[in-house]
Amino acid sequence: MRPIHKGTLTIRLSEIRDARELIVLDNMIWTEETTPGPLMWRSREDFLLHAPPGSQLVAVQDGVLCGYVGFGNPDGMESHRHVCEINIAVHPDYQRQGIGRALIAAIKQHAAQYGIRKLRLRALSCNAPALAFYRKCGFREEGRLREEFYLGGRYVDEVYMSCMLNGGKSYGGRFA
Repeated sequence: MRPIHKGTLTIRLSEIRDARELIVLDNMIWTEETTPGPLMWRSREDFLLHAPPGSQLVAVQDGVLCGYVGFGNPDGMESHRHVCEINIAVHPDYQRQGIGRALIAAIKQHAAQYGIRKLRLRALSCNAPALAFYRKCGFREEGRLREEFYLGGRYVDEVYMSCMLNGGKSYGGRFA
């Protein structure tokens, strides 16, 4: 993927040099309001094993990594190669500035180039701002696992959402 430049914002594939900033962002963003369990990387190597370079699009504004969208095949099955599961995080200081929308637009474009037909994601029902954001970006609820998690003294649903793409004519490529 060629980097996308929008003013002072650049969106590009992640590189090994981004690992530290991505770990810091994960620790900041993924809380009981946004994920069913804490995201704890034991080491930089552990992070890179689970999120290797090139498995995220990162947003860099004025030299600061301020967000990312991770992507990959949901389960590695050949029959599932047209589907890409995503997760997105934007640093709180950079939220509501269009960076999340730019990342979603970039992953849609990137995925479609590889024949991906469907982007999917999961979110907690208690994360109303994220659900509203995903809807604004064209995602629709496909299903819900009721009371899937017990967080903060209450039961929380896991919401499955997807967005259909006009990927290439082929049946998915080697994307992630």
